[in-house]
Amino acid sequence: MKSKKPVLPEGYSEFLASLKRRVQEARLKATLSVNRELILLYWEIGQMILQRQKKEGWGAKVIERLAHDLRKEFPEMKGFSPRNLLFMRSLAEAFPDKTIVKQVVSQIPWGHLIRIIQMVKDPAERIWYIQQTTLHGWSRNVLVHQIESGLYHRKGKAITNFDKTLPSPQSDLAQETLKDPYIFDFLGLTEDIRERELEKELIARLRDFLLELGSGFAFVGSQVHLEVGGEDFYLDLLFYHLKLRCYIVIELKTGPFKPEYAGKMNFYLAAVDDLLRHPDDNASIGIILCKSKNKVIVEYALKDTSRPIGVSAYRLTRTLPEELKATLPSVEDLEKELEK
Repeated sequence: MKSKKPVLPEGYSEFLASLKRRVQEARLKATLSVNRELILLYWEIGQMILQRQKKEGWGAKVIERLAHDLRKEFPEMKGFSPRNLLFMRSLAEAFPDKTIVKQVVSQIPWGHLIRIIQMVKDPAERIWYIQQTTLHGWSRNVLVHQIESGLYHRKGKAITNFDKTLPSPQSDLAQETLKDPYIFDFLGLTEDIRERELEKELIARLRDFLLELGSGFAFVGSQVHLEVGGEDFYLDLLFYHLKLRCYIVIELKTGPFKPEYAGKMNFYLAAVDDLLRHPDDNASIGIILCKSKNKVIVEYALKDTSRPIGVSAYRLTRTLPEELKATLPSVEDLEKELEK
C-alpha cells in the first residue's frame, strides 16, 4: 500500500520560497563580507610593504622571504605568494585612500581587481570599471573584454538628439546607454559585408551582440514587419530596453551615414510608437549603426528631427586564430617575467 504524501498547510510553498530567498541573500551578504575583509587585509599588507620599501629599500628577496614566513605561519591561507604580495603593494599604490577601498574597491573579487590594476592606469577609469563590475556582476572574462574594447572611452559618445527629444533624466540615461563606436570583434567578417549578412551574423551571435550593446537590452526580433498605409516595412533589429522602458529600433548601414537615414528612422519610430508601444512605455528610440559618420552631417540631420535618434559607428575587428593565440605569452607569463 502506497503511503500518502503529507498534506501541506496552505501557503507552505510561498513560505518555503521566501525562506530560500532569505538564505540566498544571507549567503551572498556573507560572501561579500568575507571578500571586503580580505581586500582590506590585502590593502593594509600592501600599505605596510609599500612604506617599508620607501623607507628601507626592500627588494624582491625580502618579499620572497616575507611570503615564505607568512605561508609557514598561516598554511591554510593561499594568498601569500611573492606574486600576490606584489599585487597587494600595487593595490595600496593604486588606491591610497582607505575610505575608497572600503566603500568601492572592496565590492569586487580580488582577481577582478588584479586585472583592473594591470590593464587600467587612469585612477578615475579604474574606479569606473569597479563600479560597473559591481553594478552588472561582470565575470572576470567579461570585465577583461570590456577593458580591452575600451568601453570607458566609448560609452555615451554617440551623436544624439536626446537632450531635445527626451525628458530628463531619461535623456541622460539613454545617452549613457549608447556607445561610439560599437566593436564587433566576434564576427570575423570582411569589411565589404552587406547589410543583411551583418544582420544575420549579429543574430547568430546574439549573446555576444547583447554584451556589446550593454545591460538592459532584450531582443525582440529581426526584420520585424510593420504595415503602414497598406505597405510593408521591415525593421532591421528591434529590442526592448528594460531600464529605459522603451523599444529600441536599430538600423544597420554598411556605408557612411547619409541624412536620409534620419528621416527613415523618424518614420519607423512613429510607426513603432503607434503600432507596438504600450501606454506605459516611454517613447521609442532609434539607433543608426553606420560604417562611418561625419559629425557635422549627423548633427544637421538630427537637428530638427522630432523623435529620439542616436548615430554611432561600428568597427569589425578580426580576432586572432586559435593556433596563433596559443603561441603568444599569457598575462601570467608576462607577470612572471616582470617579477624576475
